[in-house]
Amino acid sequence: MARTKNKTVYVCNSCGAFSPKWQGRCPDCGEWNTYVETVDTPKAATSVGSIDVATPRKLSSVDANDLARHRVPLPEVSRVLGGGVVPGSLVLIGGDPGVGKSTLLLQLSSEMASSVGTVLYVSGEESVQQIRLRAARLGTVPDGLLVLSETRISRIADYIESARPGLVIIDSIQTMYVEDVESAAGSVSQVRECTMTLMRAAKGTGVPVFLVGHVTKEGAIAGPRVLEHIVDTVLYLEGDRFHQYRLLRAAKNRYGSTNEVGVFQMTQEGLSEVTNPSEAFLSERPEDTVGSAVGVLMEGTRPLLVEVQALTSYSGSGMARRTANGFDYNRLLLLVAVLGKRVGVSLGDQDVYVNVVGGLKLEEPAADLAVAVAIASSAGNRAVRPETVLVGEVGLSGELRSVPQLERRLIESAKLGFTRAVCSRTARRPQTPDGLKLVQAGTLADATGHALIPPAPRG
Repeated sequence: MARTKNKTVYVCNSCGAFSPKWQGRCPDCGEWNTYVETVDTPKAATSVGSIDVATPRKLSSVDANDLARHRVPLPEVSRVLGGGVVPGSLVLIGGDPGVGKSTLLLQLSSEMASSVGTVLYVSGEESVQQIRLRAARLGTVPDGLLVLSETRISRIADYIESARPGLVIIDSIQTMYVEDVESAAGSVSQVRECTMTLMRAAKGTGVPVFLVGHVTKEGAIAGPRVLEHIVDTVLYLEGDRFHQYRLLRAAKNRYGSTNEVGVFQMTQEGLSEVTNPSEAFLSERPEDTVGSAVGVLMEGTRPLLVEVQALTSYSGSGMARRTANGFDYNRLLLLVAVLGKRVGVSLGDQDVYVNVVGGLKLEEPAADLAVAVAIASSAGNRAVRPETVLVGEVGLSGELRSVPQLERRLIESAKLGFTRAVCSRTARRPQTPDGLKLVQAGTLADATGHALIPPAPRG
């Protein structure tokens, strides 16, 4: 049957919706200026009689014992993936330029070459000599690591089906192209078709495939959101390129939890795993510093102790500024309002700056108390009591709310030498570790009084 003529369509970069003409605003997702022109190339039709028809099976009769996970020698990566690499899975990893995506995957390839057999590293951005130069900086290069500089996805898929390597790395999906699609590499159509081709190859052969995806200026995977729906796992490598720590998070994981986080440190030899992140984040914290507080967060099953710094200064412009680095800006405005209304800390004429040490991003509400106490400490010029951690969510009426897994947070705090913990009174009193005193408060005002050193008496 003859192929139909190619036609130009427009695809939304945000949600993947199609339109026969350009539109300023996508009617599906509501985003502006996201439609891009692409060429829709219909493929030749195939007779129905030549298609293998799949028949339904009872799920209880399906044997999945052969899909044992491949062990990952990097424990931090294994934690985020859910315990290992599932055969035939498609994993997409994104992150800002220079954050260490290629470095991490090259290290993963070298480590897994001895356990899964042959590992194929495909690069569309570097030559094989450049990859070898980068690998030499990271350490030893095993014989089981094969490199290929190729951008045609059909040749890569043919090699996967014929050679059946133990693992395939594609760096990056935006550089690959399908010959039947006439649009340029990196376009919506090309990225979608390339990913679908690799998905069919991975599911048909049982070979796990890792894809590197470029990100937009907002930090999302470049291309339509449908790309994230095709793959099994979406990982993000986060971190400021000017800081040494990197966090590996899972935004989607069909075979594990999305709450786990892996912590790495960028060194001259590549990314090294941080086995005790709390100790690393607090290693440079000075004692008895005004405007510094320590909070305890939960990243999946792992408690993390982080330092929060705050600075308040008089605003001579009449328009006070609020700046947050690593903390939600709207949440900061809420805490400033609660401090002024419920605690009596007047900040109307004060610029407020909040910084999370180490390049971390605090998203859990349990960090509210540490941020609020750090601001109150700077505003009152009173340091936080020595060896004190703060855990709690702050409500609009100034009440202190309980947080989950409080006992695990306290155990981690005691391991690092903290002797006092301030938390909510409404929380069920947990089993307190030896050497740790638990102080429970009902309101933010009470918690601030317990956390800060009393002012020196006058006279």
